[in-house]
Amino acid sequence: MLKKLTPVITIIYSLALATASLIRLNNIPDIGVSFGDKIFHFLAYFILTLLWFYTFFFAFKLKSKKAMLFAVILSVLFGMIIEVLQGSMTVYRSFDIYDAVANTLGALLASTVLWFKSSLHVKNE
Repeated sequence: MLKKLTPVITIIYSLALATASLIRLNNIPDIGVSFGDKIFHFLAYFILTLLWFYTFFFAFKLKSKKAMLFAVILSVLFGMIIEVLQGSMTVYRSFDIYDAVANTLGALLASTVLWFKSSLHVKNE
């Protein structure tokens, strides 16, 4: 059941992430960390990459490594496009190279986790 819902969950998450990235967010609580928004970017794109991987793997029946490659490329491009849109389409947001780096690192860590997960083989006795 969850495998069938993966594409829907992924699209909803992607749209929510794009919306949250492009609208004016008022009264956001300060977490007390000077780079807290970078942590959010990192985690958001880590999750985005995982969701797209499972969508490509389960819904499109791609092999694991190909699904991983597509998920990382899509997530990084998505993040870059959002950053460019923030700088060009909004007056309350701006392009931030460090946000783009955090997005990319989140996507790369997700792919690394998936890579190691797929390379682990449990021997049944």
